Amino acid sequence: MGEYKKDKGINVKSYTEDPPNAAPSGFEGKLYYNSSDGQFKFQTLGVGAWASGGNVNTPRYAGAGVGIQTAALAISGAGPSTVNVEEYDGSAWTEIANVNTARNEAAAAGTTTAALFYGGDTGSASDLNESWNGTAWTEVAELATAVRYQGGDGTSTAALQVSGSSGADVEQWNGSAWSEVGDLNEGRPTLSSVGSTTAAVAFGGREPTITGATEKYDGSSWTEVGDLNTARGELGGAGTSTSALAFGGSNQPTGGSFTETESWNGTNWTEVDELATARSRIKGAGASNKSALGFAGTTDGGSTISTATEEWTTTHTLKKVTTG
Repeated sequence: MGEYKKDKGINVKSYTEDPPNAAPSGFEGKLYYNSSDGQFKFQTLGVGAWASGGNVNTPRYAGAGVGIQTAALAISGAGPSTVNVEEYDGSAWTEIANVNTARNEAAAAGTTTAALFYGGDTGSASDLNESWNGTAWTEVAELATAVRYQGGDGTSTAALQVSGSSGADVEQWNGSAWSEVGDLNEGRPTLSSVGSTTAAVAFGGREPTITGATEKYDGSSWTEVGDLNTARGELGGAGTSTSALAFGGSNQPTGGSFTETESWNGTNWTEVDELATARSRIKGAGASNKSALGFAGTTDGGSTISTATEEWTTTHTLKKVTTG
């Protein structure tokens, strides 16, 4: 691999072929030389868009989701209340082992092989907590406070339960027990949250009207940061504390579902491509604001239960450098 450099310029690396255009890409915005066709080129900044994916088998809303775009779980939910769990492989959903107790408006954390499903609504707020090992669900230590309409972050051994019907309360799971940690500044139900036990972001919700409030967590305390452009509750979320998506949601308590999607860069929210179908009580999975999944929920202001799945993908455009 050669390098090209002007007298006072920067190194330009040489490659024999163009890099893939899918995000994330280490070539984003960088100049390089393709020795096979003798062209200087660069990849533009990625542009994201939603596209249709495989429908869930069981219509549901207000369930929980974990994983990434190509390997996700849709866990329980309502419509009617179901114990059903499905796994997504990047194109289709397959039914797998059921949870022990059906719950909607719950939270989850983890992956398709190691997950945690906690809290939720069983007719009233629940403190139930179930662990997934890739084969079966097992009831484990309960939450300190029963809660529904909350957010959830992290892994099966290090998770957060964020706000919801219990107010500003936040609890942390260490793999065997829950303990109370730093409260949210503005407690609110129907929010979304993503990240880990040491770096999380919580956004949206109702307090008592819908809000765009966003807060970041550093492992001990929450700090208010830039609001969503569109205030909403019952919204989906995916990603991390520095690279996230917020999508769908509703205009509680008057109803009406949103298509709006916003991308978070750790500081600000930016409006991006909209969902094809407006949905509230939609759930998501994903590793970043470059790659995510949104599935199920309700449409038409809550009157219709959806099976739709949409995949968020970011791609780069290849540009040739010309001189004249």
